[in-house]
Amino acid sequence: MKTQPYTLLVVDDSQALLPQLVRTLGPEDFALRVARSGPEALGLTQEVDGVLLCSGGLDEAQAQGLLEALSPPQPGPQPAVVVLAPPEDRALRLAALRRGAEVILTPWDDEELRLRLYRSLEAHSRLRSLHSQVEELRRLAVTDGLTQVHNHRYFQERLREEFRRSQRYDESLSLILVDLDHFKNINDAHGHGAGDRVLREVAASLQHSVRETDLVARYGGEEFAILLPCTHLPGALTVAERIRKGINELHAGPEGALRVTASLGVSSFPHRAILAPEQLLLTADEALYRAKREGRDRICLHPPAPLFSAPPSRAG
Repeated sequence: MKTQPYTLLVVDDSQALLPQLVRTLGPEDFALRVARSGPEALGLTQEVDGVLLCSGGLDEAQAQGLLEALSPPQPGPQPAVVVLAPPEDRALRLAALRRGAEVILTPWDDEELRLRLYRSLEAHSRLRSLHSQVEELRRLAVTDGLTQVHNHRYFQERLREEFRRSQRYDESLSLILVDLDHFKNINDAHGHGAGDRVLREVAASLQHSVRETDLVARYGGEEFAILLPCTHLPGALTVAERIRKGINELHAGPEGALRVTASLGVSSFPHRAILAPEQLLLTADEALYRAKREGRDRICLHPPAPLFSAPPSRAG
């Protein structure tokens, strides 16, 4: 049950009804904010629980336009909208009802006004809570629980989607696979708790190394995948080197005592050997294992060519 008063935005150009509303809607249930119609009112809608639209002082076109702006057809619950309308304004009442708004006729009964407002606000509060729960479930369904980057299933879905989009619009798409070098040694020497912490810190480093439009996912174990839409091979190699350096510079694990390196494989579409998303993944995987074989802490790409190789003394 809500312990704080609902915040209610009263939109009233004439403000003729405001004194009566203040008397009717006590501060123990409703905290009132007042605005005239237009940008001022629309700018406050996301800061309140509900909007009480007084149609007096507005012509029919203005009232319906404001009602449309207050109830946009977009995802997610909007503030509750309640319209105070005279009985003769049938068009406005019907327009409000079509948009899911509550309608109260003027002159109103004080108790009815309070009850209808409270009922409408309660319903929208439950809807918002449900929407938040659904969004959290959606987030959990595509997120790796340990590292908080995307999970393997979501990566596979996005890989197929982005590949189809790249084919359709003739755009570049690149993929980087990142595998931590000798990660088993960290688990064996310092415990799985330390290994988990390293994975979380590496995941954070990966996210800092890419754009918001890029996708970072835990591919499995100590392996990560980075999908780079609208990125050709030279751009992907620049990102890969930034990732490799970022991991090298980490002071990871408990007390920042562990140093980590990674091997990276890079592949890019379009390429004559890549006709499907599975082939983009396979060629990046082949490049990754070539980086492992050639000494680790380096980047290899498809077609074969080692880049940004670490000095022999750094290879594990």
